[in-house]
Amino acid sequence: MSKVCQISGKRPRVGNNVSKANNKTKRKFSPNLQRKRFYLPEEDKWVTIRVATSTLRTINKNGITAVLKEARAKGTAQI
Repeated sequence: MSKVCQISGKRPRVGNNVSKANNKTKRKFSPNLQRKRFYLPEEDKWVTIRVATSTLRTINKNGITAVLKEARAKGTAQI
């Protein structure tokens, strides 16, 4: 399963490990994904979504309906 948030579209980023001697080696920064169940009242069903914790905070603040509507308008929602 890919490491992509199904609402915000966050993906792993690429960067460098930097040593004390300033040697650089490639590394990945993965998003903090959690599997979470949400109830969608307009569709009257439960859905399980892989969501980043930063997106989860936005859902808690604005509500799943508003966040999902905005993500579908942007084209980032994969559900």
